[in-house]
Amino acid sequence: MILSTLRKKYEKKAVFSIWEVRKHTKYAYQLIHYLLKKKEIFRITKGYYTFHKDIMVVGEAYFPYYYGLYEALSLFHITEQQTNPILITPRKVRTGTRIFLDRNYVIKRIKRSMFFGFRTIKYYDFYIYISSPEKTLIDFIYFKQHIKENELNKLLEIIDMKKLSNYLKRCPTFVKKHIKSLTLF
Repeated sequence: MILSTLRKKYEKKAVFSIWEVRKHTKYAYQLIHYLLKKKEIFRITKGYYTFHKDIMVVGEAYFPYYYGLYEALSLFHITEQQTNPILITPRKVRTGTRIFLDRNYVIKRIKRSMFFGFRTIKYYDFYIYISSPEKTLIDFIYFKQHIKENELNKLLEIIDMKKLSNYLKRCPTFVKKHIKSLTLF
């Protein structure tokens, strides 16, 4: 009974936590262990699980978050190169590469003051957060990541200069200088 209730309640959600399950049963840990062993659910990180095999659900375990950098370029159809999802969060979590169902994903931490400029998009059955084109450009500079010239040019084509100008007011000086060196303004 508890098992079917759990399935109904959390199958439609991208991610659920052990703490949510504990509200419904005192056997939450045993139930989670059983479902993991049967490969009905999958562990994302400590305390967070999903019924889904799609790597793009992992972001919800690190909420607040957004997908950015190369992953955003891929979602904007600027690059066709398959990338490891890059998720950006202001939470104090261990950064670096992690694994979900034999696929890598990357976590980057950003200052709270730089956590802006993202939007929600529908990704199959779920909604995910991705950086806007303007914030994607800022993040490439902020995280000192290389972007190919042809991808940069495609990104610049879809950037709203007014929005970029407003975003730059919130950025560190080195980001402003670098973007100005691209002769955008």
